[in-house]
Amino acid sequence: MLYQCTLVKMTSLSIEYDANNKDNVFSRGDSISGRVVLEVSKETKLDGVIVKAKGKASVLWNEYYSPGHNIVYSSKEKYFSIAQHVLDDSTRGSKMIAVGRHTFPFTFEIPNMELPSSFKGKHGKITYFLEARAIRSKRVDQKASEEFFIVSNEDKSTPETMKPQYMRSDKKNVILNVHTKRMGYQQGDNIEIQTEIINNTNSTVTPKYYLYEKQSFHTKLKRKVYTNDIIKEPGQPVGARTELTDTKVLHIPNLLPPTLLSSSIVKLEYRVKVVLDTSLIGNAEVKLPIVVMRESKKLQEQNQSTV
Repeated sequence: MLYQCTLVKMTSLSIEYDANNKDNVFSRGDSISGRVVLEVSKETKLDGVIVKAKGKASVLWNEYYSPGHNIVYSSKEKYFSIAQHVLDDSTRGSKMIAVGRHTFPFTFEIPNMELPSSFKGKHGKITYFLEARAIRSKRVDQKASEEFFIVSNEDKSTPETMKPQYMRSDKKNVILNVHTKRMGYQQGDNIEIQTEIINNTNSTVTPKYYLYEKQSFHTKLKRKVYTNDIIKEPGQPVGARTELTDTKVLHIPNLLPPTLLSSSIVKLEYRVKVVLDTSLIGNAEVKLPIVVMRESKKLQEQNQSTV
């Protein structure tokens, strides 16, 4: 599989890299191989061709306080930057490049360190990319870049994520007890939520079930939070002066990005939320954290043991 980005002037420069697997994702310790491709319309003298592999996170947003007064909040986090000179294996000096198409192979080993998954959120992102630069004396360097995607192979299936969860909301005449079998789930799993509702009011109440994401973006001065409902479904109505045990199943989308906690400036978390809308006394609400994980053999074995 081929991925290409091209910048065209008198000379075109592009980067091609080979997919590592059918999903075209990489993890720490993997190798990424490809080529810098240079097309020359006339004989050209180059002082160097450099290709880099980079990984970084960035956060940026504006806040407006009054007309003419706004503050820009930003932060960056660098994970790695590796460079190779690929013009000539034997020398880094100038070289005449003939008319035509030239390829310069490269291979990088992605550092075997904790790396957060690629992610693009509301006010920040985590990106990994290849960057090529053709250097010509007394001329602006020609540049090209191509993004590649890393998925963290960190196993989040700890004993803590396998424990049952429970939380209670007791709001005057409404009691809400919420249980889940565990905190950790794979992409595509079902979350079974058991709810006990004691309605001592004189009106019917209906529970609402949510799965939502919480994106957090951090700078030295401030934190910005963005939430978004992924799933919202109603439960069974509970009549006046009635008790009910309700079970609701929410399906985690297969392609939902895994929980992201290993970056210090960009975080992605999930919650299940059960809300009873009681107009007389306000909402009764319970939130429980959910950790979304990639499939792993360890998690499969733990899931089977709980069936």
